Amino acid sequence: MHVICTDRAPQAIGPYSQAIALDGLLFTSGQIPLTTAGEKVAGDIAAQTGQVFDNLEGILSSAGAALSDVVKVTVFMTDLGEFAAMNAVFAQRFGEHRPARSTVQVAALPTGARVEIEAIARLAR
Repeated sequence: MHVICTDRAPQAIGPYSQAIALDGLLFTSGQIPLTTAGEKVAGDIAAQTGQVFDNLEGILSSAGAALSDVVKVTVFMTDLGEFAAMNAVFAQRFGEHRPARSTVQVAALPTGARVEIEAIARLAR
């Protein structure tokens, strides 16, 4: 097991790792719309989702992976009424790549975020 810790994404705001690499897979912790300085991105769901993807890409690249290596994503949203706007950013960032995905509405997220995304990616062997 290898712990991923990078300055390309915000530091964990609790007792957890940004990601764990194990047996050729990378498991990211859920990313919320915080900048690398730890400041919450204000704005609509599209802006927040964009920051979440910036964070995921920072973690993935630190582990030698990219969005094209992602095999499964879980999206947590506080309002599924914003699904279409989140989905537009999701589609733009993944391009033609289509990982498996679950999307769940939750009552609240840390720091008042509107979206949180976690990913599982394959790592090069």
